[in-house]
Amino acid sequence: MANTDKPLLIKRYASRRLYNTETSDYVTLEDIAGFIRAGREVQIVDLKSGDDLTRQYLLQIVAEHESKGENVLPIGVLTDLVRSYTTEMQSVVPQFLAASFEMLRDGQSKMLENLTTFPNPIAAVPGFEAMRKQQEVFMKTMMGGLPGWSGSGPEKEEGDKPAAKGDELAQIKKQLADLQSKLSKL
Repeated sequence: MANTDKPLLIKRYASRRLYNTETSDYVTLEDIAGFIRAGREVQIVDLKSGDDLTRQYLLQIVAEHESKGENVLPIGVLTDLVRSYTTEMQSVVPQFLAASFEMLRDGQSKMLENLTTFPNPIAAVPGFEAMRKQQEVFMKTMMGGLPGWSGSGPEKEEGDKPAAKGDELAQIKKQLADLQSKLSKL
């Protein structure tokens, strides 16, 4: 029986093949994604240099899923992530994303329990309202000064009327509900 407390060690050989050290066989990116979906932590290292390649391969897995039409990350989020690499926000974004996903993980089991008893299961997630407010304040504070970011999604074309606050909130709620739905399917 494998020890699931420590990360599953995957070694990358010079041929770029990935080797599972627990089962002594070669694995694919899809296999690695399966281990992660099953709740296993994974560490990928280069056999020759010892460099940790985990981040590189996880990003590659996300990119492959996104390119296959399994879109979880809205264009606006991807755009804001790219912008964050060129601003002073770079140091804040990782903590914010980690805290947001931690809240989603913590609330997911509660949401699944309450799925049948509440008409809106997203609202049943513990801390949902606090998370929504935290994200709204963070985005307004950190992104408000960036060119092209209006706080309401894509840039407006000339002649577009500004969206009403209720419409913006409804759009954000819909996007969050879609994201939670996709996360729960994973």
